[in-house]
Amino acid sequence: MGNKRALISVSNKTGVINFAKQLTELGYDVISTGGTKKALEEAGLNVISISEITHFPEILDGRVKTLHPNVHAGLLAKRDDNHHMAALKEQAIETIDLVVVNLYPFKETIAQEGVSFEDAIENIDIGGPAMLRAAAKNHQDVTVVVDPADYGTVVDHLKDSSSLKELNRKLAAKVYRHTAQYDALVANYLTEEAEEKFPETKTVTYERQQTLRYGENPHQSAAFYKHPFAENSSLVNAKQLHGKELSYNNIQDADSALTIVKEFEEPAAVAVKHTNPCGVGIGHTLKEAYDRAYNADPVSIFGGIVAFNREVDEVVAQDLSQIFLEIVIAPSFTEEALNILTQKKNIRLLEVPVDQGEPQEKLSTVSGGLLIQDEDRYVESEMQYDVVTDREPSDEEWTNMKFAWKVMKHVKSNAILLATEKQTIGVGAGQMNRVGAANIAIEQAGEKAKGAVMASDAFFPMDDTVEAAHQAGIRAIIQPGGSKRDADSIKKCNEYGIAMVFTGVRHFKH
Repeated sequence: MGNKRALISVSNKTGVINFAKQLTELGYDVISTGGTKKALEEAGLNVISISEITHFPEILDGRVKTLHPNVHAGLLAKRDDNHHMAALKEQAIETIDLVVVNLYPFKETIAQEGVSFEDAIENIDIGGPAMLRAAAKNHQDVTVVVDPADYGTVVDHLKDSSSLKELNRKLAAKVYRHTAQYDALVANYLTEEAEEKFPETKTVTYERQQTLRYGENPHQSAAFYKHPFAENSSLVNAKQLHGKELSYNNIQDADSALTIVKEFEEPAAVAVKHTNPCGVGIGHTLKEAYDRAYNADPVSIFGGIVAFNREVDEVVAQDLSQIFLEIVIAPSFTEEALNILTQKKNIRLLEVPVDQGEPQEKLSTVSGGLLIQDEDRYVESEMQYDVVTDREPSDEEWTNMKFAWKVMKHVKSNAILLATEKQTIGVGAGQMNRVGAANIAIEQAGEKAKGAVMASDAFFPMDDTVEAAHQAGIRAIIQPGGSKRDADSIKKCNEYGIAMVFTGVRHFKH
């Protein structure tokens, strides 16, 4: 046996030339393939072609080059197993002691707009994952590197090998995470191409965005992960302009606020506490929208999250600076607005595009399992409104009902929401019975409930919610309908002159 040998074959060539030079200085012979070999040779390094190891040419446009016993036996042989080493000697195969491989850019390829199926398939790496898995399996004897960020650490441990075996185990684990994600991306792409919505197995993959200080409570550890293809208008793509790092609860609330504000084309402001909207307003200007959101519940907005769908200017920033807010989200901030808001040390300012994007899968974990469903993206243009009472809603009531319906679907069930003059005025969220949710919303609205509209996320099982609405002075109701006792609620509405509209669509949110 001669010098130790390193096999280098990378798609991402960041830092690889310097790394290869350091390996040669440490006494390694370098084996390489294709474009990597060319890059290393152009940098003045002596490189052994993979064909010299396999005694076989690269064929099929590079599809077959490292899939050979002379490569894999050199990786998989146990150095402390006499039978293994004897087999290598008999076959004139030398060991490979270090593998540096990263894979064809499959993720980057399928992320391109208009990429063809053929291009996607050609960017599925076969030999790379095989070498990585072989080297990682035999990490007791082989160092395997998949991430350019690890080059420096590997060199340090090769110079002082006292803890190399410990590093090799960590690198092996990283390899299997990497290949698992790679395979998951390929599997999910092909599954979508085959139009299989819920296959017999489902592998999801996410990339760590940040480690959080703690979870919902200080005794819970937590981290924030990003989907590899997260839509542009997503919290994981937000640019933080000011303030300390986000907490677990901040992220949950900010996501809710961002999701709600996406519902609106007109200028809108959304205030959220504990993932439920506490105040939502729309208007001709952002100032008008914010005033309505603030006045909807000036108590609950304190310490909350506010999201906008327009640029925050100096005027709105002055108002925002008057109260304590955890986070302000907007597609942009003027320089004057930033000058005002950054005077507040603890406020977080997040810049993120605000658009609906494509519907995403929603994942929810349960003990020992996972629930998957489509996002609730049912849009107003698809709605079939059915006026079921004698009285038709007025134009103003129609406007407020449609506004309330957009917001209500983001309120935890059982949910009742009251609205008037393009703002929410009462929210009953997460209650065990519907009339209880109605009573909370009505109590919050107070005198503002007179002449307002009510939205419900699901049907009325009894007419008691209509009775509560009448007592509060509510003039119009929008709800899905579908109860066996719908007739009771319709009769009660007709008795009190309340207009009621059925949508035929339920918006439970658990």
